[in-house]
Amino acid sequence: MNSNQLPVNEYSKFNATYINALENVELFEELEISLHDFIKFVQNIPLDKFDYSYAEGKWTIKEIIQHIIDAERIFAYRALRISRNDKTPLPGFEENDYVDNTDAKSRSIQELLTEFSAVRHSNLLMFKSFSDEQLRRIGIASNHEVSVRALGFLIIGHMKHHQKVFIERYL
Repeated sequence: MNSNQLPVNEYSKFNATYINALENVELFEELEISLHDFIKFVQNIPLDKFDYSYAEGKWTIKEIIQHIIDAERIFAYRALRISRNDKTPLPGFEENDYVDNTDAKSRSIQELLTEFSAVRHSNLLMFKSFSDEQLRRIGIASNHEVSVRALGFLIIGHMKHHQKVFIERYL
């Protein structure tokens, strides 16, 4: 399935920003391609920028990479639960609390990218394991309906959003 074929009733208006930013991409291909593109992009960032934040109280690049990893894990967990027909509404999460409780600043970029790669590879295999029926299943997360396949596109769109922020505000 391509991102432009995803019905708008399968994700919230808040998440539309991430999904609409994708250019007609196929879910499984883009989960893999965007992994490699992101790693290459990050490896080309000057070393002195990883601990930089563009304003007081803003996250550093390392903290944003950790945030991308944490958010992907949460989105994937939601996809797993919904794919297995779990009808339990899933709560939101406070991203600032997550970042405040990491030690991303003391981690190396290689360590963060290795973790990101492991998480993405695992999620790619999980999404490929879902049947078409499972990909279309809809559940509740953060008080909004969302499909399993929308969560896959959200993983990609969220990462690309932050990559764009790197370019616009950090580099």
